[in-house]
Amino acid sequence: MTRTPSSGEPGSSSNKNEGREASSRHGPAWRRPRFRQWRGLLGTVAALALVGTTGAAVIVWTQYEGIVSDLPTVEGLRTYQPPVMSRLYASDDRLIAELADERRVFVPYSAIPDRVKNAFIAAEDQKFWSHKGVDPLAIARAGLTDLTRGKGRRPIGASTITQQVARVMLLGSNAVSMKRKAKEAFLAMRIEQVLPKSKILEIYLNEIYLGSGAYGIGAAAQTYFNKPLDQLDDAEAAFLGALPKSPTNYNPVRFPEAARGRRNWVLERMAETGALTHEAARAAEAEPLIPHNFVRPGPAPGSEWFAEEVRRQLLEKYGQDMTMQGGLDVHTSLDPSLQLTAQTMLRQGLMAYDRAHGGWRGPVRHVETISASSSQEDWVAALKAEVAPLGMLDQWRLAVVLDPAHGRVGWLEGAVVRRGATMQGGTPQTGEIQDRDLAWTRRFRLLKAGDLVMVEPQAGSSRVGLMQVPHVEGAVVTLNARTGRVLALVGGWSFQTSQFDRATQALRQPGSSFKPFVYLQAMEQGISPSQSFDDSPVSYGTWHPNNYEKDFWGPTSLHDALRESRNLVTIRLAAHIGIKNVADMATRIGLVDSMPHVLPAALGAVETTVLKEAGAYASLAAGGRKVTPTLIDDVQDREGHVIWRPEGISLVAASAQAAEAAAGASAGGPGAAAGPSSAAGASDTDAVFPDAPKGADGAKGPAPAAAPVQNDAVKFVMPGQDEIPEVQDNRPRVASEQSAFQITTMLQDVIRRGTGVQAGKGIDYPLAGKTGTSQNFNDAWFAGYSPDLVTVVWIGFDTPTSLGKNETGGTIAGPIWNKVMKTALEGRPKLDFAAPEGITLVRYDTGRGVAIDAFKPGQIPGVSVSLADNGASHELTAADTGAENMADSESDMAAGAGQSGAAATGSGQPAAPGAPKAPPAASGGDIGMGGLY
Repeated sequence: MTRTPSSGEPGSSSNKNEGREASSRHGPAWRRPRFRQWRGLLGTVAALALVGTTGAAVIVWTQYEGIVSDLPTVEGLRTYQPPVMSRLYASDDRLIAELADERRVFVPYSAIPDRVKNAFIAAEDQKFWSHKGVDPLAIARAGLTDLTRGKGRRPIGASTITQQVARVMLLGSNAVSMKRKAKEAFLAMRIEQVLPKSKILEIYLNEIYLGSGAYGIGAAAQTYFNKPLDQLDDAEAAFLGALPKSPTNYNPVRFPEAARGRRNWVLERMAETGALTHEAARAAEAEPLIPHNFVRPGPAPGSEWFAEEVRRQLLEKYGQDMTMQGGLDVHTSLDPSLQLTAQTMLRQGLMAYDRAHGGWRGPVRHVETISASSSQEDWVAALKAEVAPLGMLDQWRLAVVLDPAHGRVGWLEGAVVRRGATMQGGTPQTGEIQDRDLAWTRRFRLLKAGDLVMVEPQAGSSRVGLMQVPHVEGAVVTLNARTGRVLALVGGWSFQTSQFDRATQALRQPGSSFKPFVYLQAMEQGISPSQSFDDSPVSYGTWHPNNYEKDFWGPTSLHDALRESRNLVTIRLAAHIGIKNVADMATRIGLVDSMPHVLPAALGAVETTVLKEAGAYASLAAGGRKVTPTLIDDVQDREGHVIWRPEGISLVAASAQAAEAAAGASAGGPGAAAGPSSAAGASDTDAVFPDAPKGADGAKGPAPAAAPVQNDAVKFVMPGQDEIPEVQDNRPRVASEQSAFQITTMLQDVIRRGTGVQAGKGIDYPLAGKTGTSQNFNDAWFAGYSPDLVTVVWIGFDTPTSLGKNETGGTIAGPIWNKVMKTALEGRPKLDFAAPEGITLVRYDTGRGVAIDAFKPGQIPGVSVSLADNGASHELTAADTGAENMADSESDMAAGAGQSGAAATGSGQPAAPGAPKAPPAASGGDIGMGGLY
């Protein structure tokens, strides 16, 4: 068969075949299958997705690691202890003050009422009991809502209660950011794994801030309704549940309608969740929302000085955090009624002095817009705009003078004075100033219409007393003479005016109230109260001390010298026994921290505080045991465990006490190291009942503290046991009981017929005490005690200034002491100062009257022996008298008072008892530094 050759036409079959062959040889002229194209596309997308997912996972993982790497641990929540305020209680368990950075009352979960739990859960986290820390649906709902609300508005929260606990307790930040929300979520899930739901809810309800200074539901219930938590009804519980959203915007006082609306919304949610029936919810919504004012406790009226000193001691002992957030229960020794009495009596004394010496200093201010023709509306409006002056007492009123000729004034009555407030309230009242007060103003400055003055309305009368804040200050301390428990402490005129505590912080010269401790050292050296020293002029170098009366008695018994506060006898006595020994006694007994070895110090030219002097006098009343004043009886932690109580006195089983006494006797007994005053050989145990001292310790110096008892020798008395309790007194002995009683007997005569007569007027109790007046009459003191109470009063100016000539401690401080002690002793049994074993009480004639004194064995009552016979009298050296520290002149002495490093060139030798008087001309000089009377 013959093949026809191609004609070369384009359409011929041969050409077509050739084209296909050429195509197959030279290039793809045909299409790939469609599924292959999709496969390639999907592969590309998958590859990109894989890379993107991997990158996103890496980024998410990196972010996650960054977030969780610095998350705080949640383990600490297992032992959650919220910051809780500390509370101070008086001796009668009355709450006197609260100490807190955050006012919080912790309420355990078991004590939280169900209605309160349900209110917060309904308002804040309805799925609290079912979720695992976060609520995804709530987060999604909040996110959608935020997208539709527009920009510039705070995002809606979707935090669960657990997330809020994480934020408050662990993060401490409320910043709006995705990172913070992520941290919250992770921590919430961890918390849910660690803590049960009940613990999480307990933390939340006790930590959350609910406005008006209230942290937690316990404090909020008090703040808004003045109720404990378990007394809230449904409406009140719902209101608390409404506060977390915005305590400020739902404050019931400022925004009552908003607060009521939010409360009702919570009630509706509670009905939806089944926590309330709809009927109960409707009834609760109908209740008015009426907040009740809550006055935060403390300090109780008059207790400001006392509470502040307790706070200072707690801060020193435990620090800021423990004191203000540790939930301490501090039981103090404060007697609230005696505290108010001491404050009132001190203020009356300061006002009496100020009226007698200061004169009328004029009005508080003058209002130009008020005249005699002003209407009531005008002066009421003017008074409402005035601010009460500092130092104004609560019973006083700020008044405006309307008619100066007749003393007619107007004031606002019935409103509590709000110091610092821009507006005052009250009902307008008018009255007339008492005639004697008008006469008082006319002597110094006439009243004018429009003058603002302070007045005190008189009960049952239209008359008012004219008042002014005194410039003079004072302090009072009353404590238990046996234990040192401070019952009252007043540090000045007004705590609001000045928080400087003159009872504990002011260092002042005690003047002649120091002298009993010079005499105590003499008793410790075996000198008799009837021993005579010469009351005649004496000079040491260029220092020429003198008596207050500028007269001389010649040979004078120590009893008379102390009773009448004779300076020259005290100086000779201090020189005889050695000023160094006097300084040792003063520091051992706690009167001073240190004392210069100069003779003026024996007259009180040292510095001490009212509280220290009260403790020193208490040591006399306690038979020579060192009494340390204490304001705190015990401190308990938040769980009720006692973590501190004063040392020194404890209650032990009588059998253990007897065993200890026997052990002491076998070791030689407490009288083994006794000095001259222990001739009786009496023993003294360490167990001393507070009101019945027994035994005697005649040691010349302080006896060592009782040896610590081994743990197996002391059996503490517990309730329900048959052991008889006995007081064990481990406080160190600073003087023998016999010597302390001798001083007490001598000081009793100071009040009976000496310089302290005014202090004892009208008090039918055994009393002992001493006046004190420092140089230039700058300080006036009276320190005295009964067998169970000590009171010390000080009067003076903050910047040492003379109170006035002849203004002594007996005339200024003594009457105040008298009023305080009358109240303090009222209702108490009449106790006598108990004479220790070996003491003989003898009535005898001192040469200046009949006296009663206590004498130790070997001492001859009423006889003054020649001290030179036993070698006690000798030429004084610098070591004995401190003459090496004496100033060259009186001006130098005054400039260097209280300093022990002054240069000295003078020395002196005192006249021996019974020596003839020196010529009167030799006395020419002032007392120098120290006590006057």
